[in-house]
Amino acid sequence: MVYIITGGAGYIGGHLVDELVNEGEEVIVIDDFSNGSYINRHAKYIRKDLRDDLKDLSIPKNSIIYHLAANPDVKTSMFNVREHFERDVLVTLNVVELARKFDAEKVIFASSSTVYGETDRIPTPEYETLKPISNYGLFKLFGELMMEFYSRNYGIPTVSVRLANVTGGRVTHGVIKDFIEKLRKNPKKLEILGNGKQRKSYIYISDTISAFRIIERNIRSGYSVFNVGNEDWLTVDEIAKIVEEEMGVSPVHVYIDAGEGRGWIGDVRFMLLDISKLKQLGWRPNYSSAEVVRLAVRDIIYGYKG
Repeated sequence: MVYIITGGAGYIGGHLVDELVNEGEEVIVIDDFSNGSYINRHAKYIRKDLRDDLKDLSIPKNSIIYHLAANPDVKTSMFNVREHFERDVLVTLNVVELARKFDAEKVIFASSSTVYGETDRIPTPEYETLKPISNYGLFKLFGELMMEFYSRNYGIPTVSVRLANVTGGRVTHGVIKDFIEKLRKNPKKLEILGNGKQRKSYIYISDTISAFRIIERNIRSGYSVFNVGNEDWLTVDEIAKIVEEEMGVSPVHVYIDAGEGRGWIGDVRFMLLDISKLKQLGWRPNYSSAEVVRLAVRDIIYGYKG
C-alpha cells in the first residue's frame, strides 16, 4: 500500500508522515512548502502547488490519500478570501479528481470543527446542523460536500475528520504559540484576543494521529464523518495561566475584543465536540485539554523530543 499525503510538509501532515514511515509504509508527500518545510528522509516528496492543473501528476493506483493541504489560519480567511478559497476548495477539488483518476483506495479529509459554527448543542455531535461563521469553516464544508459527492458518484470511500484545536509537537501557530511569543518579547504584558472567556477543546498531536489511523482502518466503503477532539474544554484565560506558570511570569492582561467576546471576526467562541462515535471504534484521547496545553507549552519552550 502507498500513502499519498497532501500537505505532508506541514504541521499535522509531518507527524502523520513520521507515523507511517515508522510503520514501514511507503509514503509520497505532495506539498508546495508554502505552509511548512518538514521533511522525513524516508518519504518521497513531490514539490507541487495543488492549485495548478494536475494532469501531468501521476500517483500509484489504489493509494490511500490523506488530504491535509490547506491554509490553516482561520482569522485570515475573513479578509484574504480568494487565497483561502483556492487553497481550501480548488485544491480539494483537484485532490478528489486525482483520487478518481487513479482509483484511490480511500480518501481521508482533514476538516474542522469550524464547520459547525456556533451551536447550542454542546458537546456537538456529527449530525448537528452546519452553520460556519468563518470562510475557513465554509470552505471546509465545501470540501466535505465534495468528499460525499465523489464517494456517492464514483464509489470512492471517503471520510471527513472534523478536528478540534490540535497542538503540541512542532506546532507552528495557534493561541499557545502566540502567547509564548508575546511573553518572550514582553513578560510584563499579555495581549489576549477576545474577552478571555472563549472556551474550546484541545487535542494533542499524537492523539490526533492515532485517531486518523483508527478511522482509516475502519472505513471500507461509502462516506463517513467523525469528530476528533477531547472530552473537556478550557477558557483562553485558563490557557494564559498555564503558559504563565510554565514561563514563570505574571503579566498584566490586555483584552482586544473584536465584538461579542470574539478574538476576531469569525471566531467560534465555544467548541466542544461529541466524540462518542469515534470512541465506539476503541479510541479515546490520552490527555485532557489542560494537559494538552501544558505539554504543548513545554514542546515549544524546550523543543519537541518526538
